[in-house]
Amino acid sequence: MTTADAARAGEEFLRDMHNRAPEAMSRYVTAHPMADGRTSYQFLAERVAGAQRVLDLGCGDGSLLAVLARGGATGLAGVDVAAGELAVAWARPELADADLHEARAQDLPFADDSFDAVVCHMALMLMADVERVVAETARVLRPGGTLAVAVGRRAAEGSGLELFLKLARPLFAQRPVPPLGDRRTRSRDGLNELLATAGFAPITWEEITLGGSGTPEEVWQTAVEKYYDTMTLAAAEIAALRREFLEHARALTAGESITRGERLAVATTRLLASR
Repeated sequence: MTTADAARAGEEFLRDMHNRAPEAMSRYVTAHPMADGRTSYQFLAERVAGAQRVLDLGCGDGSLLAVLARGGATGLAGVDVAAGELAVAWARPELADADLHEARAQDLPFADDSFDAVVCHMALMLMADVERVVAETARVLRPGGTLAVAVGRRAAEGSGLELFLKLARPLFAQRPVPPLGDRRTRSRDGLNELLATAGFAPITWEEITLGGSGTPEEVWQTAVEKYYDTMTLAAAEIAALRREFLEHARALTAGESITRGERLAVATTRLLASR
């Protein structure tokens, strides 16, 4: 399979998953806030506070844009490849005036210097041809504008999500999902390398933990909702994996709560005036 074929397969997989389960990401984010009660959407929105014209790359069902609207942003826009997600976004009253498109971040349907800020919640790390995404972001962002991106991090050591992955990876390997994203988007050094080439300043890197603790059954549900790979498994495989996870989790916790261990990093930067 060529690189281009792999990219197309990955994008089609994502489109299908999100059309089959629109709003799944926003339900997950709402159900698993930080310890202080803020969601990762709110944390990310705070990084672009005061910006009026804001674009969301991979906007999904519009939940992050709705947070921005409630914060006072008035010139909102978003792109996503899943029509099912966008149907939910288009129906949100607070996004009645938002400029939403079924489009790819690699080919943004906006003029140069259109936005004061660009945000991206857990989507950049899944995108192919990320150099083009970064270049397009720089094109539509005004000089001095802010880019704020949330990316996934490795599950916390000793957490329920780490245990789940340890048990699930052999099954996932038998039914691999198409390659998704570019590993450079998941690290501080990698993101700095990618963004610097398009004229962005060095990033500010903040790591946050979501979800707190839960019973083994609650953390199991968190894991099933979080990982795309679970959607490729047969019902019998899911049932067997659940039994194994609960057995191990209860042994670790004496049947009580276990830390979920979901970690994100939020990278914030500005587009330099001279590029």
